[in-house]
Amino acid sequence: MEERWRMGSLVEELEAREAAARVQVAELEAEVAALAEKLELARESLERLRIARETVAEVLAEMTPEDSAAAVDARLPTAGERVASAYAGTERQVIGVLTVPNWQPGMGPEILPRVYRDIVEVVADAPGPVRAKQVVPRIGLPAESGKIEGTRSKLKRLVERGWLDEDTPGMFAPAHRRRATSPNSR
Repeated sequence: MEERWRMGSLVEELEAREAAARVQVAELEAEVAALAEKLELARESLERLRIARETVAEVLAEMTPEDSAAAVDARLPTAGERVASAYAGTERQVIGVLTVPNWQPGMGPEILPRVYRDIVEVVADAPGPVRAKQVVPRIGLPAESGKIEGTRSKLKRLVERGWLDEDTPGMFAPAHRRRATSPNSR
């Protein structure tokens, strides 16, 4: 009888330890999820900085000595100043630099920075929606996770700005242009 009691208490002890381990696993999984989210934000920040550095390097490399001198001599608009915009012939208030402008009627991909233009063209030429890992080799990059993540970031930026659509998560397609009809446009 005493041996049966010991077995019963042993099983109960194991069940209690299993329950405690289950709680610990759940807590650790929650911590991992939070860290994964922080890691993703840090990767996005790193990618934006890398893109900014590469864009500046490209612009500087393409500038002739005359362009460089003119850029130094040119007065840049100050924040809040109104300037004519190259986009759709409108006037804009200078707030910051927008590398990928929001799409507006009349805009073509030729106004985008080269890498974004290449991405839009690859997506447009594809027979259907594409994933970032399918775009990477078509724009001349090695199929490495860093390049895929950077391209995914660019694809998402193009979606945010109206150049592409992401109807299914991770699947990018040319934007479906919805024509707004106003009562006066009949």
